[in-house]
Amino acid sequence: MRLGIIGAAGQVGQEFLKHCPADNLALWDIEDFDVTDYAAVEKALRSRPDLNAVVNLAAFHNVNQCEEQPSLAYAVNATGAYNVAKAAARLGLKMVFFASDYVFGQDRTRRRPYVESDPVGPLNIYGASKVAGEHLVRAMNPNHLIVRTSSLFGVVTSKKGWTFPEMIVSRAREGQPLKVVTDQIMAPTYTYHLVEKVLELLAKDATGTIHVCNSGECSWHQFAVETLALLNMDYPIAECTSDAFPSPAIRPAYSVMASERMEPLGIAPLPHWKEALKLYLQEKGWLQ
Repeated sequence: MRLGIIGAAGQVGQEFLKHCPADNLALWDIEDFDVTDYAAVEKALRSRPDLNAVVNLAAFHNVNQCEEQPSLAYAVNATGAYNVAKAAARLGLKMVFFASDYVFGQDRTRRRPYVESDPVGPLNIYGASKVAGEHLVRAMNPNHLIVRTSSLFGVVTSKKGWTFPEMIVSRAREGQPLKVVTDQIMAPTYTYHLVEKVLELLAKDATGTIHVCNSGECSWHQFAVETLALLNMDYPIAECTSDAFPSPAIRPAYSVMASERMEPLGIAPLPHWKEALKLYLQEKGWLQ
């Protein structure tokens, strides 16, 4: 399968290069065109008539900045998604759109994983803009795959330059104090496993909305503790609540996702997040 990757320089985009022959990929990033410009999107896709699908990873995902710049959040995450979906549909391409666990969160009593059929309910602009993007993708391109995932970590870092486990290890090695929240529960997801599973879904010609996250759940504090424990680093990590880190955006207290759709497709669930974390640390060369 030949894929066009929009947002190829990002954390997930670079993971596709580990799994796919370079000749099977068309790679674009913000320097090549802006997803908010429909004409530019269609021109780029038309330049590669050999493609089978386009993967839209372009996103404005700084959650706090989305609160401060809602117009930009909706322009990229919603209008951009509309443009790619529309252009892909015109050219007969499958559209893959990446969404987030932050489309959920309004149910403050939730303590069981969200599945694909659960109603959305975002708490912040980022989540709301992703919901809008989902709706527009569904409306514009029937041949779509919406992938909801969460709390990504991987050896290929995002443009911010680090992932959560890397930050925890770095600060511990430097002797900096560590304080991590206990009241945000999520499903950490290893980007290697994420892309591996997305390619499996594409091979099955899956459509619709599917949750793709590592199994299990934890707080960010538990995630940090497990990271250092696997590396045999005896270093204190203080517990705190989200109130210790005031921010413009409200984060969900519980945003764990699981899939009710993978099994009927004959696709196995992703490994537990603890196993994924171990594999990540091995890939980093930090763990034998």
